[in-house]
Amino acid sequence: MVLDLFKLDGRVAVVTGGGRGLGQAMAGALAQAGADVVSVTRTAKSDETRLLVERCGRRFLDVRCDVGRPDERADLIDKITSQMGRVDILINNAGIFQRHPPEEYPLNEFDSLLQVHLHAAFDLSQQVAPQMLERGRGKIINIGSVLSFEGGLNIPAYAAAKHALAGLTKSLANSWSHRGINVNCIAPGYFDTKVVNSLKDDPVRGPQILDRIPAGRWGDPDELGGLAVFLASDASNYVHGSVIAIDGGWLAR
Repeated sequence: MVLDLFKLDGRVAVVTGGGRGLGQAMAGALAQAGADVVSVTRTAKSDETRLLVERCGRRFLDVRCDVGRPDERADLIDKITSQMGRVDILINNAGIFQRHPPEEYPLNEFDSLLQVHLHAAFDLSQQVAPQMLERGRGKIINIGSVLSFEGGLNIPAYAAAKHALAGLTKSLANSWSHRGINVNCIAPGYFDTKVVNSLKDDPVRGPQILDRIPAGRWGDPDELGGLAVFLASDASNYVHGSVIAIDGGWLAR
């Protein structure tokens, strides 16, 4: 049955930034498909995510780590594996956002954003690869953005990181696809999360953004779940190095 290809029973998924927003929505969807979930967060506990996962009868582990700090993310996958037994799915979702005119952009903020979005994604992919390669299977999903294709305005670090993440996805896929690891990238558009409330509520930018979205609305975080499950499951076994937009038609405009 084709629906059986989407089942994640017995698999362990790690979601960075899984305590809120898109990460939380993807974690909940993976649990509904049968996966046990590890949420890696920098500050608050993932209590709401835990509830979503445990309601599905799946195991949940909350790990505190600032993935933007190399010392904190060192051996992170080994620590998770020691408690969960294995890692089958890695979703590099953690992110931060800063907006400055490029002539005023602080270099320390530029560097910190790249650490979270890009360096951590490569580091954790490198950490998880040995066990996936040994098993001959694994799923790595990087969370890019429509800014993986566009330059945006006053967000040079974010645009640079998301473009680089798309390139990293393709490069890792070229190296690992024939060895059983699927590496793909989801590129979300504008979703209704607490992180972007200030942008959505902005009296100028909010209407401008909405007017450009062909679907006529911002996305609901739960609408990301189906794509995440697809890329994490056997249904996507021949999908490698893809950067898949889910944006209400934003890039088609």
